[in-house]
Amino acid sequence: MSSITLSVQGLRKVIGKRTIIKDLSFELKRGEVFGFLGPNGAGKTTTIRMLVGLIKPTSGTIHICGLDIAKEFTKAMSHLGCIVENPELYPFLSGMENLRHFAVMLKGTTQARIDEVVRLVGMQERVNDKVSTYSLGMRQRLGIAQALLGKPDVLILDEPTNGLDPSGIREMRAFIRFLAEEEGLTVLVSSHLLHEIQLMCDRVAIITKGEIIRVDSVTNLLSSEERLQWRLRPFALGKSVLGSLTELLNEQEETVTTIYSEQLSGDWNRKLVEAGVSVLEMNRKLPALEDLFLELTGGESID
Repeated sequence: MSSITLSVQGLRKVIGKRTIIKDLSFELKRGEVFGFLGPNGAGKTTTIRMLVGLIKPTSGTIHICGLDIAKEFTKAMSHLGCIVENPELYPFLSGMENLRHFAVMLKGTTQARIDEVVRLVGMQERVNDKVSTYSLGMRQRLGIAQALLGKPDVLILDEPTNGLDPSGIREMRAFIRFLAEEEGLTVLVSSHLLHEIQLMCDRVAIITKGEIIRVDSVTNLLSSEERLQWRLRPFALGKSVLGSLTELLNEQEETVTTIYSEQLSGDWNRKLVEAGVSVLEMNRKLPALEDLFLELTGGESID
């Protein structure tokens, strides 16, 4: 069985004379959580709608578990579960009645499978209550249970933590990690909560103006932008000396920031001391994903 569960190659979407999506290519692996980020108007939602078959691409291919959705749509979609925006549920029915209603649409879905997904999302105690009595977090869980009914290999979640309180966000993060690590699902998550994406995801794609500008593991993305923060005295002299050795990226109160270089930072330190500058502190700093995102997208806000 291939480890690649979702493959997107050369994906384009043109509406009128405007190219919304420009030649996107990326692959998702079994058992990983993949973050999909983009500023307003970047094309993130349009891409997701193409992935789940709500709109057709102008060109390019989408394969789910090796199946081309343009040629084997029904078979391909049988491997996919999704929640796009908010889960669509009947509030006047119980959680169980909702799941049974949706199960009818999925050939071969048994009561045993319904009970299994109820256990997976931890709703055994409330599944027989009306959905109108559920919190937003419980509705999200029921929506995920619905998406899991068909035993998908790929789960696409659009803003799964939207509207949740901090406790609900932590629970959702842990649940998504559980689905990937214990159930072996590939989970693609879009979110505007960059801190959560940083904590939740194995890899991240950053899209802006219809193009993916970076795809990498969260660790690699952040370590490639590692910084070194210096506290120097006298500050003006230290700043001048350091500025002659490398680019100064940021200045704040009595500190200045440069790139981190294991090979060069010791030499910079020595030259500062030789110039009569006391190096009070040298701190390695990993940027937050939010900082990297703003840097890569030119300061555009997230969806």
